Amino acid sequence: MAEARDVTVVDYGIGNLLSVARALEHAGARVTLSGAAAEIERSARVVLPGVGAFGRAMEVLRAQGLADAVIRFAQTGRPLLGICLGMQILFEESEEFGRHTGLGLVPGKVVAIPKIGGDGAPVKLPHVGWCPVRPPAGHDWRDTILDGAPEATAFYFVHWYEAAPARADDLIGETEYHRLSIPAVVQRDGIAGTQFHPEKSGPAGLRLLARFLSM
Repeated sequence: MAEARDVTVVDYGIGNLLSVARALEHAGARVTLSGAAAEIERSARVVLPGVGAFGRAMEVLRAQGLADAVIRFAQTGRPLLGICLGMQILFEESEEFGRHTGLGLVPGKVVAIPKIGGDGAPVKLPHVGWCPVRPPAGHDWRDTILDGAPEATAFYFVHWYEAAPARADDLIGETEYHRLSIPAVVQRDGIAGTQFHPEKSGPAGLRLLARFLSM
């Protein structure tokens, strides 16, 4: 039986696996990189990384038999963390380069960041850099993956598209870019996702990973 702080990082050839693994180890995890469906399903915790295009990521996950494995794992209620593209593919679908079906673990879809900001100026894309993350109005971070983090803690973002959760309660953190509200963190039961890269976000990112290990 896997120990409580053991983590399996899904190895499907898309994502900065070694950086994620090193950050998790620094946060106190014992990490396994795996592309084996059976191993993923019996893990204590799973991290789904990813960079690049939504459609390609889903194509590879399905071809390797890992999409169903991640879904079955999530259905057990054990902790699952999606990072950047790994967060986006938790959703039902994406409009990136056409329409693509995701894992369907979080209701909603992935859409393009608007080209014109709330300030009326053209939006520089991709959205890259350190940005503060805050809870949506009327929410707090108690009992979430952000529990204990100071409001407006900055994390490192790199992305062209953004998630659009269908349920307001699933959105627990957002940032602002060109006066646009950008969803930054989602959580639904044991499933969490960060649009930013905690493994590139210094001490704040490591603290978030440590909280994931305590879920």
